Amino acid sequence: MRQSENHPSPSVSVHRTMTPLEWGLLVALSVLWGGSFFFTGVAIRELPPLTIVFLRVALAAAILLVVLKAIGLAMPKNRSVWLAFFGMGFLNNVVPFCLIVWGQTHIASGLASILNATTPLFTVVVAHGLTADEKMTGGRLAGVLFGLVGVVVMIGPAVLDTFGTNVLAQLAVLGAAVSYAFAGIYGRRFKRMGVPALATATGQVSASAIMLLPVVLVADQPWTLPMPHPTTWAAMLGIAALSTALAYVLYFRLLASAGATNLLLVTFLIPVSAVVLGSLVLGETLQAKHFAGMACIGLGLAAIDGRIMARLRAETGSTTDATNVSATQSDPAVYQGRDI
Repeated sequence: MRQSENHPSPSVSVHRTMTPLEWGLLVALSVLWGGSFFFTGVAIRELPPLTIVFLRVALAAAILLVVLKAIGLAMPKNRSVWLAFFGMGFLNNVVPFCLIVWGQTHIASGLASILNATTPLFTVVVAHGLTADEKMTGGRLAGVLFGLVGVVVMIGPAVLDTFGTNVLAQLAVLGAAVSYAFAGIYGRRFKRMGVPALATATGQVSASAIMLLPVVLVADQPWTLPMPHPTTWAAMLGIAALSTALAYVLYFRLLASAGATNLLLVTFLIPVSAVVLGSLVLGETLQAKHFAGMACIGLGLAAIDGRIMARLRAETGSTTDATNVSATQSDPAVYQGRDI
């Protein structure tokens, strides 16, 4: 670790087309984050929202610190790295978690899910302006729009009736999506710094817990709350260990290799995971809108991935674009990224 801190690795390219392993990790991440809705639904019966958010990151930090010690990996002591941890925790946890929690006290969870699914759209725009290797393309933008339509179709048109009411709450959830987009670009720096994904995940949630502690003490006064039931503690352990600790290890692993735009496609897959898990575990019935939404999301992901369009261009004899893309990916001078 010390060697990596003193000699950070150079900026490297991200994959514009994800590998099968990266797609598998993305699906796994969507399942872990989709499961967080179940755990939160159990915990919210006895605990206030901000306390849940704090316990989520604090318990995840404790778990990851134990894992780091067990495998003999030391946390970085470099001041600049810890400043980056606090910046990432602020953008990726403190701001969006608080905005979403407040927003969902005024709007339906379905509408909040749709607004949160705009994250890849904001990420495409932010990445285009702030990086050199994640520029917007027609296929990528079309894919994001297809995915957004898929989320709307899957959740159903009835939830859209609430658009226009509680405007501040809707803007809060959109603000969270924007914060996630900036976090995705900001987090690219950890690979350049040579910080492993496990250490990055640990540092981010630790910094988030430190920042959230005074907020929770003032807002919720947790010492006044009755002792939660063991079921609630089990739910908190699940959301901390699986939906936060393990999920963020996958998050930073994917961010380093696949880039922010590809990584944040997970917000399209989370509703799919939630619907499928509800069908398999809870016996819920899949409706036509679910299949239609999944089809739109699938088209969007395929458009962003780019392989199908590349094959179509190749079959029609249009090889110019493929040649340009190949040259761009193989030329490190062209494919260098810069971070905010």
